[in-house]
Amino acid sequence: MGTFCSVVKFENLQELKRLCHWGPIIALGVIAICSTMAMIDSVLWYWPLHTTGGSVNFIMLINWTVMILYNYFNAMFVGPGFVPLGWKPENSQDSVYLQYCKVCQAYKAPRSHHCRKCNRCVMKMDHHCPWINNCCGYQNHASFTLFLLLAPLGCIHAAFIFVMTMYTQLYNRLSFGWNTVKIDMSAARRDPLPIIPFGLAAFAATLFALGLALGTTIAVGMLFFIQMKIILRNKTSIESWIEEKAKDRIQYYQLDEVFVFPYDMGSRWKNFKQVFTWSGVPEGDGLDWPIREGCHQYSLTVRYKVIEDYSGTCCPLNRGIKTFFTSPCTEEPRIRLQKGEFILATRGLRYWLYGDKILDDSVLEGVSRIRGWFPRNCVEKCPCDAETDQAPEGEKKNR
Repeated sequence: MGTFCSVVKFENLQELKRLCHWGPIIALGVIAICSTMAMIDSVLWYWPLHTTGGSVNFIMLINWTVMILYNYFNAMFVGPGFVPLGWKPENSQDSVYLQYCKVCQAYKAPRSHHCRKCNRCVMKMDHHCPWINNCCGYQNHASFTLFLLLAPLGCIHAAFIFVMTMYTQLYNRLSFGWNTVKIDMSAARRDPLPIIPFGLAAFAATLFALGLALGTTIAVGMLFFIQMKIILRNKTSIESWIEEKAKDRIQYYQLDEVFVFPYDMGSRWKNFKQVFTWSGVPEGDGLDWPIREGCHQYSLTVRYKVIEDYSGTCCPLNRGIKTFFTSPCTEEPRIRLQKGEFILATRGLRYWLYGDKILDDSVLEGVSRIRGWFPRNCVEKCPCDAETDQAPEGEKKNR
């Protein structure tokens, strides 16, 4: 009894609320339908248990179901790992390169992002997945990816069972002609005869399960391919988006720069081991990350210096026609700028940037930044970043 209580804690029971969401309900429903129908079809009509092949087939079906559910619940209940509340970098001067989250009352560690659904800053956030009703990130990235691999494999096995069941049960009852197709569902031909005949209801249920299995194989298989593609480059979906934006910006402005992603270890195997380990525990602590030689830990943050005053108006006429007509269509605020101030830009458009204005007082108190949009032509890259970065190549990537 004591062992049971040590495993089932109050916090764990609170996590069960994650199951009360349309995503897990649909996902678990598809798993239950495909697994149950595959076992029923294999035992009753296609490959009975009294044969060696049937027993092995049934054990494999159970094995797929167990492994899929194990990784699914791991991804859901273990979670991505959250930045500790009130977290600050060990070196207080590094705080100028980090965003401050007012909700978590902490700085966002490198590669972390705030999730509005989870209402926490997620370590190495990839995305918020509605199917597990949780974020995919540092701690559960491996389990989530294994689920994406095992689910299509299990569905392929189940689809094979469904097709062979319908084929073997209907083969002797189909009469194909040039103009008509006759299906006699009244008799079941099998030696020995099955206990439960393969009737119209069984045919409809098997056909429905086949559709679910094929649809899941295609949809989840594509997600697995996308996840493996970014894992082998040691990226997340958010970081892939950041990289594409940086490359587009370099190409658009015809800048003589080379994009270098700082967390790519230069080897697919090394990148793979950052997520998948024999122990099941990912490398690192989720706050500090190994970086590529010649790069800097905070090189994903772009620091700018204000060179022109900006009043904070939504559509400034004095900043140019293109800036006026391309003002971001969002409720996020614009921030007023004065010459000489510093800005940390985290994302942007061609003529606008979004980031935090750094004030001089109370840098570590979390009230020293004002966040919003501002025109790109009001700022320039801060030359002091070149002194901070250990190598210019790592600093160039996002400028």
